[in-house]
Amino acid sequence: MPYSSINLQQKFNLFKEQWQPKVIAQMNDYQFKVVKLQGDFVWHRHANTDETFIVIEGRLRIDFRDGAVEIGPGELFVVPKGVEHKPYAENEVKLMLIEPCGVKNTGDGETSTQTAPNDVWI
Repeated sequence: MPYSSINLQQKFNLFKEQWQPKVIAQMNDYQFKVVKLQGDFVWHRHANTDETFIVIEGRLRIDFRDGAVEIGPGELFVVPKGVEHKPYAENEVKLMLIEPCGVKNTGDGETSTQTAPNDVWI
């Protein structure tokens, strides 16, 4: 079996679209996804799972109904399951998401124009 590392910058160079997470690795039932973001996302929640945001490049703000958190390069934040949130990026942000397989990016509610297909590998 050949062993090779995954280069995050190389993966980011493979796509331009925003708000469309791409799977780059899987560990047990969890997927590691890279995504580019800019602008506002929809308010949503994941009733049954936490969601981890790791910023690689740029600055991300995650709004909550009772406040917000900002995370920059090299920082991460875990949104607890069931907590409604809305990511926002004034300028393009490159980040990694860690979440269970099959989690819809727009949460447990209705599908929107920002709902991305699951299990898109690059």
